[in-house]
Amino acid sequence: MDLNVTTLEGKAAGKISLSDAIFGLEPREDIIARVVRWQLARKQQGTHKSLGRSEVSRTGAKMYKQKGTGRARHHSARAPQFRGGGKAHGPVVRSHAHDLPKKIRALGLCHALSAKAKDADIIVVDSLTAAEAKTRALAASLGKLGITNALVVGGAEIDQNFRLAAKNIPNLDVLPVQGINVYDILRRGKLILSKDAIAALEERFK
Repeated sequence: MDLNVTTLEGKAAGKISLSDAIFGLEPREDIIARVVRWQLARKQQGTHKSLGRSEVSRTGAKMYKQKGTGRARHHSARAPQFRGGGKAHGPVVRSHAHDLPKKIRALGLCHALSAKAKDADIIVVDSLTAAEAKTRALAASLGKLGITNALVVGGAEIDQNFRLAAKNIPNLDVLPVQGINVYDILRRGKLILSKDAIAALEERFK
């Protein structure tokens, strides 16, 4: 698969050949969905917590005598049916993460990249560098390319000026190539890859 390479200023910079093993697969939604579920499950904090009957600050003494009152039998006011009592089977602090084989994770990333390629939503740029950290200048350059919602993936190191300039642009995420992931690819409209990012991906999956 061949794609045109452009500069951030919108000028042509040749062509690049993409590996069909990474960008030319027929996207499978089931694999992509598994990886997204795995990512979001790991992302959950799991810090939700309610107090059980052994944790509420309330007396544990028997409310009234067992017999002779004509009322139902009760013991502690900490029981869940009473106001101020503990929560029965409430949420507890836990991890929501589950396992997913590395091969499925890698395959999910390839299918997500292939889905973007199939929809013609991949833009290859020569390099991601900025002369100065000016948000307005970068926003104008991206506007010329028709980019309003995108994930930008650079090489192993992101240019400091480019990173700072992109920081305040809405709907624009910037990641080094080692941070590329299925969820971030799918949540943005366009995928902008530098030539260094493509070389690193092909080296990773060769």
